[in-house]
Amino acid sequence: MTDLPGKRIVVTGGAGFLGRAVCRLLLARGVRADRLFVPRRCDFDLTVEADVARLYDTARPDVVIHLAAEVGGIGANMAQPGRFFYANMAMGLHLVEYARRRGLEKFVHTGTVCAYPKHCPIPFREDDLWNGYPEETNAPYGIAKKSIFVMLDGYRRQYGLKSAVVVPVNLYGPGDNFDPASSHVIPALIRKCEEARLVAADTIVCWGTGSATREFLYVDDAAEGIVRAAETIEDPVPINLGGGIEIPIRDLVVKIAAACGYEGQIAWDASKPDGQPRRALDISRARSLLDWEPRQDFETGLASTVKWWREQARSGA
Repeated sequence: MTDLPGKRIVVTGGAGFLGRAVCRLLLARGVRADRLFVPRRCDFDLTVEADVARLYDTARPDVVIHLAAEVGGIGANMAQPGRFFYANMAMGLHLVEYARRRGLEKFVHTGTVCAYPKHCPIPFREDDLWNGYPEETNAPYGIAKKSIFVMLDGYRRQYGLKSAVVVPVNLYGPGDNFDPASSHVIPALIRKCEEARLVAADTIVCWGTGSATREFLYVDDAAEGIVRAAETIEDPVPINLGGGIEIPIRDLVVKIAAACGYEGQIAWDASKPDGQPRRALDISRARSLLDWEPRQDFETGLASTVKWWREQARSGA
């Protein structure tokens, strides 16, 4: 058991959507604010080895929780496959190597559901991670993140570096990224429905056929799973963090339109990709090893997310 309140902790990506939730939870667990370090990209480019070395020298962490990533939806992954592979691979590579060099007590790595094979049996089980190639549109990102699983396993066996690996499904909640160029499916659809409602548009057009399925996890539930892994896990055995409900994208759009009060038509552009055909995670390992399961009801979490976005839009944020 790692006593987090007594440790110096670096949270990469700590200023982001998931990172803010993790930092709030660490503070609630008793971690002192002056022992919690969030590197900002303007000060530390984690794809650059020298910046990572300087981060370790500056923060002198006992624990690193690695959340930083370059990521986006299907369109962003298709537009920047090389960058998404390089940035995510480089960050993990340098951070883990300097964890070894600096004698870090524990490294916590946040993987991605995009690491799973395209045609993985449902529900996804951690033992199936290597049983096929990921869905093509996000394979560079998924493989880069998954490669760090192997690195951590090697470093545990050769150098004794303690680590944990969690694999969250698609996240959502207040504070999410609503940038149309890089947002994931829920914030992208909330923004589309809200903007259509405000101008009384007759129709919205969504990518794909709507037949693909996804599972979603509320950001605070994900943070709880990550912090529990930091507290209790010492070996990099991948642990799924899932939301518990598999939802067809077609049904998701209907739910979001209703939450936004949009009453127009929904059209589908089948010339655009659906992405991975199905996503749903088995979370029995998280229940067993972390005593964790999701708590947030999906409709309530969705309503909170819509409310937050409306407040941001009204304030001009």
